[in-house]
Amino acid sequence: MGKDDTRREWARHWRYPHLPGLDLLRAHYVRHPFPRHAHDGYVIAAVTGGVEEIGTPGGTLRAGPGSVVLINPEVPHTARAGEPGGWAYSTLYPSRELITEVAAELGTLRGTPGFTAQMVLDAQGAKLVTEVHRAAEAGNALAADTLLRAVVARMLARHAAPLPARAVSRAGGSDAERARAVLEERMAGPPSLEQLAAELGTSPFALLRAFRERYGMPPHAWLTDARVRRARRLLDAGGAPAEVAVTVGFTDQPHLNRHFTRIVGVPPGAYRRGRAG
Repeated sequence: MGKDDTRREWARHWRYPHLPGLDLLRAHYVRHPFPRHAHDGYVIAAVTGGVEEIGTPGGTLRAGPGSVVLINPEVPHTARAGEPGGWAYSTLYPSRELITEVAAELGTLRGTPGFTAQMVLDAQGAKLVTEVHRAAEAGNALAADTLLRAVVARMLARHAAPLPARAVSRAGGSDAERARAVLEERMAGPPSLEQLAAELGTSPFALLRAFRERYGMPPHAWLTDARVRRARRLLDAGGAPAEVAVTVGFTDQPHLNRHFTRIVGVPPGAYRRGRAG
């Protein structure tokens, strides 16, 4: 990345104490690519400048100003600039509990709500997303909470339905789920693919194929993403980055910093400061 690109890139990933269950990210990225990753909760992102290119299981989307990107929990995706000038966006990361609460207030969705579109052209909805950020940054809790519920309700009413129960499509699906459980339990010292397959009574190739089909990425990529997600929870609880790195299985803090920045969009130190208000 050139020096000019570095100067043009900026990001703030933070949490406003008066909006529980929500993370906020406002950023301008030029050369920063997000690798394939997933989120514990939902994504509602308004592109405010340039073009964002999002790689989803269904194909590649190009989102420009006035677009709202909608991503459900655990859906693997990538993101990168869709033009040389990069893209700017304001993103809301509402938790599952917050989305479920607003859906219950609407009274029109039964079960777990999920977005049925991954990108919509909605200038008014995009404006609401940016206004949530503006109100939170100004410390206006009443306006921020009101606007947040308005934009979530708008997206749920227009672009959501109950998420179907996820069926395992083939016999290997259960092996993939068992493999995930092993990797979660032994995150700091995971087995090799060959060892994992042997423990589960299958072959490495069959397990790799089943895991990729079930989770949208191979086990090693999923594990890196899972480590970063767990690191976020530990940092939220006040953990020191060096200790968190070892706990989740990274070799050292620079290793954590590199992967954390790639996936979250800001370094662990900046992420912690955003939690401190």
